[in-house]
Amino acid sequence: MKKEIIISGMNCEHCIMHVKRELTKLPDINILSVEIGKAVIKGNISDEKLIEAIDEAGYEIKEIKIIE
Repeated sequence: MKKEIIISGMNCEHCIMHVKRELTKLPDINILSVEIGKAVIKGNISDEKLIEAIDEAGYEIKEIKIIE
């Protein structure tokens, strides 16, 4: 399953690095892309785990969408 994560508070390459670092700690997901304000991952992971990871990076999730 692919998920698009809309993230607030990101505004530079440093922010992207923080989000990538936290997402790589999550088991059984592939990070497809991370850019300012958005990440796309593939894998079966709960929204709660994604929220925790992004919070740990210092940002807030505005929305999580399942995409095809």
